[in-house]
Amino acid sequence: MAVLPSGAAELHFVGNATLLIRYGDLTLLTDPNFLHRGQRAYLGHGLVSKRLTEPALDVRDLPPDLDAVVLSHLHGDHWDRVTRRHLDRSLPVVTTPHAARRLQGLHGFRRAMGLRTWEDTLVSGERQQVRVTSLPGAHARGPAAALLPPVMGSLLEFGDLGGPVRLRIYLTGDTLLFDGVREIARRCPDLDLAVVHLGGTTLPGGLMVTMDGWQGVELLETVRPRRALPVHYDDYTVFRSPLEDFLRRAEERGWAGSLVHCARGEQVTVTAGGAASG
Repeated sequence: MAVLPSGAAELHFVGNATLLIRYGDLTLLTDPNFLHRGQRAYLGHGLVSKRLTEPALDVRDLPPDLDAVVLSHLHGDHWDRVTRRHLDRSLPVVTTPHAARRLQGLHGFRRAMGLRTWEDTLVSGERQQVRVTSLPGAHARGPAAALLPPVMGSLLEFGDLGGPVRLRIYLTGDTLLFDGVREIARRCPDLDLAVVHLGGTTLPGGLMVTMDGWQGVELLETVRPRRALPVHYDDYTVFRSPLEDFLRRAEERGWAGSLVHCARGEQVTVTAGGAASG
């Protein structure tokens, strides 16, 4: 395993919103989704979506030294039946209170921890630590919000054990652009990387429940990260806004040079200050 520069994190993009993030002796897994091409994710209320891609990693090949899972919400394309069956039930899962109750009560993940918005928890290794803070997210607006599980964004603040923060990563989660994003910009002004969930996910009736390319770039305009990594854009049939929409809009608004390009199965290293290398 390569030694990372001080203050750097390596991100391995597995697919959809699933990342393996390594910082020093810490390893996090985000939104674990290991369904294979042709399998269907269950989204609740009878809604399903077929996976169009293969994950770059099998759940059985995850590193044995995982420290925690960061789960934005309990939807079948972020926490699926393969994950539920094979993931170590002793792993800490940092998520919403809604998801934590179900993971503990129905699935035996006894260390699932629910954070309310702006609450945080510390995950520590032998030499490094990461503080995970729950950030505002809105999967839908108005009455439709009651049909979808609560969602959170996450602020990951990495550093040496007991030391200052060296690297800040914002995981947007499956949110739309809404007033809470401006609050994130106000309270989290120094972001090295934003991992932006896109796709323009559209449910029957035309209800869009994740950011399309336009909203994704507007989020960047609002929170002003040094770098941005797009994810969650072509893996399922419910996605209606391809990555090209986001890339075109980003170029129009002057963000092209700040984007991190990382295809499924690839790794990228992000350092404090926003430098990135593949």
